[in-house]
Amino acid sequence: MTKRVKVFNLDGKPVDKITLPPLFSTPIRPDVIKRAVLAIQSNRIQPKGRDPMAGKRTTAESRGVGLGIARIPRIKGPAATGAFAPGTVGGRLAHPPVTEKKIVKRIPKKEKRLALFSAIAATSSKEMVISRGHSVEGVPQIPMVVVDDLENLKRTKDVEETLIKLGFLSDILRVREGIKIRAGKGKMRGRRKKHAVGPLIVVAEDKGIGKAASNIPGVDVVTVRDLNPEFLAPGTHPGRLTIWTKGAVEVLEKLYSSSGED
Repeated sequence: MTKRVKVFNLDGKPVDKITLPPLFSTPIRPDVIKRAVLAIQSNRIQPKGRDPMAGKRTTAESRGVGLGIARIPRIKGPAATGAFAPGTVGGRLAHPPVTEKKIVKRIPKKEKRLALFSAIAATSSKEMVISRGHSVEGVPQIPMVVVDDLENLKRTKDVEETLIKLGFLSDILRVREGIKIRAGKGKMRGRRKKHAVGPLIVVAEDKGIGKAASNIPGVDVVTVRDLNPEFLAPGTHPGRLTIWTKGAVEVLEKLYSSSGED
């Protein structure tokens, strides 16, 4: 069933209407979305392994039985310190990670396509957006469709003012007030702060808004052709608060006019 929605200008006033593509009515499948997101994330995992000789560079030998001591390998000398065995200091690992392990999760193309359509449909469900934790007070419409002038914004200040006029102030504040210092070693590894996920802006063409919005915590910008289930369902949870430009909706319909039913 097709759905007509309003198109808003940068001042937050309706100026036009547009019919959403049929894929916005795709049945929402959280299980398929989760599989697709995990498959995408698995491609970023780096293979790791251990030196095959780690913990084995020692002359330690077991002294056998009948001496009233444990049979673990021990180094020569009066100290007779245990070595080599997995339970000893400096010994080998019992089951070390190996580089041959298959860490990339595969998913069929049609299933990944269904996950994308399902994640897109979830962005048009107000119940899903609210259940995901977004603050939609003041947002006049879900999904939010905006004129293509949004793509031309080149200053962070202009993007922020536009989002406020469109009713996204409460969600921006939710993210900004939730910024926390990460516990643990991650602070030393370029992951000092952590914050929630905010609105997603989907554009037909990035003419400067990508760089302008990059300094707003939680806000992401992506073109329709680069759209994937992880953008629409971060952490495998569908229903991200999303802003679509009118051109993005039109490109989306051209790209997936068959709605993935083939």
